[in-house]
Amino acid sequence: MDFEFSLALPRDAVGIPMVRRVLSDALRSLGVTEDCTADILLAVSEACANAVRHGGPANRYEVVAAIGHGRCDVRIIDNGSGLPRVPEHYPPSDTENGRGLLIMQSVVDDISFDIAPGLGTTVRLLKHLDWDDDATLRAATDHRVLASV
Repeated sequence: MDFEFSLALPRDAVGIPMVRRVLSDALRSLGVTEDCTADILLAVSEACANAVRHGGPANRYEVVAAIGHGRCDVRIIDNGSGLPRVPEHYPPSDTENGRGLLIMQSVVDDISFDIAPGLGTTVRLLKHLDWDDDATLRAATDHRVLASV
């Protein structure tokens, strides 16, 4: 099943829980495992936090998600000034800030950046999905019950 959605959000931290809720509801309703869902939500939260923190001067950012063909593909797009480049080195583990990229890389299968200095940044997160066999069976049973009504 293919499932796609797009959210345009104010560049404010209040939108991040909304993104998490919509994405988690979609993944869980399709039968994705809790561990896989948690990984995706962590990476998306980090990318959204970066868009909120660094996406100025634009007032909005966008989250575009596509779930299908065994994977979840999420793009976080801001129209801010853009990163000058993707950091080549990560800060030491004892620093407070700057670990978001490392966190994202550790929980998704692929991460890429489309950086246009002065025009914005797009972060693309790709995760291959793991399925909860029990949830898939329940969904199939629910579908058969609804079809017979």
